[in-house]
Amino acid sequence: MPAGGLRKRAGSSGRDLSRPEAPEPLPLPVYDNHTHLEFEDGVDQLDPLDSLARAEAVGVRGVVQVGTDLETSRWSAQLAASDPRVLAAVALHPNEAPLVAERGMLHEQLSEIARLAAQPRVRAIGETGLDFFRTGEEGRGAQIESFEAHIEIAKAHGIALQIHDRDAHDEVVSTLLRVGAPERTVFHCFSGDVRLAKICNERGWYLSVAGPSTFKNAPKLREAISIAKPELLLVETDAPFLTPEPFRGRPNAPYLMPHTVRRLADTLGRPLDEVCALLASNTERVYGAWESEPEAVGA
Repeated sequence: MPAGGLRKRAGSSGRDLSRPEAPEPLPLPVYDNHTHLEFEDGVDQLDPLDSLARAEAVGVRGVVQVGTDLETSRWSAQLAASDPRVLAAVALHPNEAPLVAERGMLHEQLSEIARLAAQPRVRAIGETGLDFFRTGEEGRGAQIESFEAHIEIAKAHGIALQIHDRDAHDEVVSTLLRVGAPERTVFHCFSGDVRLAKICNERGWYLSVAGPSTFKNAPKLREAISIAKPELLLVETDAPFLTPEPFRGRPNAPYLMPHTVRRLADTLGRPLDEVCALLASNTERVYGAWESEPEAVGA
């Protein structure tokens, strides 16, 4: 088990750093398909074991621990190898790719991501994609090159792809169509509109629902989620970021995911236990069973 606290969350000034109370447990277990346990946040620090235990207590059976650079990708793979509640995703984040390219190390680091992808409990390449919010025109070439390479790595290893898509919906879709999307492609923290949801429906791409779907100012997002094919829905925390209502802005962790699941059930107009079962089944179809070898993925 690698030690926690690899990173500290930036931008804590002015935030309420107290950790929310645990929600009522879900009636059936689900999975957090995108989280970052390497981050410290809040006044009550949680190491990975604490975080996983709190999550289990409210019905979050397992997590996909996601890398954003080489250090966190190696850490994620190591954590997954040491704890049966964890699977890993490895990648260079789209905002990391231009920085690596400037140092002339993009190809070298992509080769290391491909090596990590061969490990049996690494079940996804992510988070990769395009981010035109934080990276300007000068970095887009490196982002696209990195994204294309990550797509090919996912296909070569037969594992899922987790996409970070910020202010780049059209370019992400065009890249997936040009290069050829992996069989299991996930829009992490889906932030699109009805149009993008319809494209996902047509292509069989998964929409991963996160905390912003609970925000009061997100009716268009909930509208998009409501028209998604149920078999394409996943759920995540993206912890320690994107804490769901009613705790927006406070430290997030996998144990808070029931808030998002309950709001999703309301959005879909379906019973909570039915939605939990649906989400668990969808997640295992994308990543395989947590206790299994990779041959079970997609079964």
